[in-house]
Amino acid sequence: MGLDAIDLAVVRALQKDGRLAYETLAQHVGLSRPATRARVQRLLESGAVRVVAVVHPSVRGLTASAHLSVDVEGAAEPVARAIAELPEAPFVSLTAGRRAIMTELRTEGFEALERTIERVRSVPGVAVVDPLIGTRHLKDPYLLAEEPTASDLDDTDLRILDALEQDGRLPFADVAERVGLSPGATRARTLRLLDGGVVKVLALVRPEVLGMGYACGFALRVEGAREPVARELATWEEVTFLSACLGRAELVGTVTAGSLGSVRAALDAMRALSGVRDVESWIHLELVKERYDLGAPAA
Repeated sequence: MGLDAIDLAVVRALQKDGRLAYETLAQHVGLSRPATRARVQRLLESGAVRVVAVVHPSVRGLTASAHLSVDVEGAAEPVARAIAELPEAPFVSLTAGRRAIMTELRTEGFEALERTIERVRSVPGVAVVDPLIGTRHLKDPYLLAEEPTASDLDDTDLRILDALEQDGRLPFADVAERVGLSPGATRARTLRLLDGGVVKVLALVRPEVLGMGYACGFALRVEGAREPVARELATWEEVTFLSACLGRAELVGTVTAGSLGSVRAALDAMRALSGVRDVESWIHLELVKERYDLGAPAA
């Protein structure tokens, strides 16, 4: 769908705060409240934008992660869709490069991670699984990096999180009805969860909607210390995801750009960085699954 300047302003605001009140959003973009609400509804109904609640992984017990390069025998799409059925796989993509599929796994500990990797190996059509084990997320728009300051979550808090994961913009009154509290008490609890780093609500936007339709994954090998290279890459605007890892590379990440020329320039700039020994890259051809609201039921 085509977006005008006001649509883009709405999207950018919701990427920062997915629960931004319509009145506040209207003031931000210079429209009336009804007109702003209509814009948001149109964006959501189009499928170009989803407002989701992302709960801190530690709250769900998701303490282990991996990035898997998967090669296949035969057609890749059926294999990718089978992997996407795994609840532990929030991200699955068909790729052009050395391997046909890239997927991310998040699990409750490394034993569960090992079992899930074996489940991927057993998917019909999978020929090779090459894992990079994540050790630390360095840049991730969908992950709360700091440990939550809010603690001692009770069953009501968890029900609030479940409700927000189903609809990130659910009004406080509707959340209250689901969890059995007054709207005022529900609002206070929700704000405590948001301010305490337990959950954040934001807009997931298809990159092509923002004119950033080219996504390129990369795996970096470094000579010497990894941290100087990681710190530098994390400052690059076009590097939208970056993680430290163990395996065939020390860093894995994603470049998002508006053209293949911009992708190439970013990769060349990486190769020129002091300490970078090797850059492996792949183009994401089709996003099969992107769902970081892991507590919500699948759509």
